[in-house]
Amino acid sequence: MNYKISFRERARPGFEMLSKKSPVTLEQARAQAKRLEQARSKEKNNTHKL
Repeated sequence: MNYKISFRERARPGFEMLSKKSPVTLEQARAQAKRLEQARSKEKNNTHKL
């Protein structure tokens, strides 16, 4: 990793990727968070059933 580059230079690719994505509504973000939470709880339950 090149430690001589600035934070701004390292952040630029991320900003470019985000600018190409379509906007997300608050409702869509909440639905995604709920799906992730459910998947995480299922995964946690499956690991304890060994």
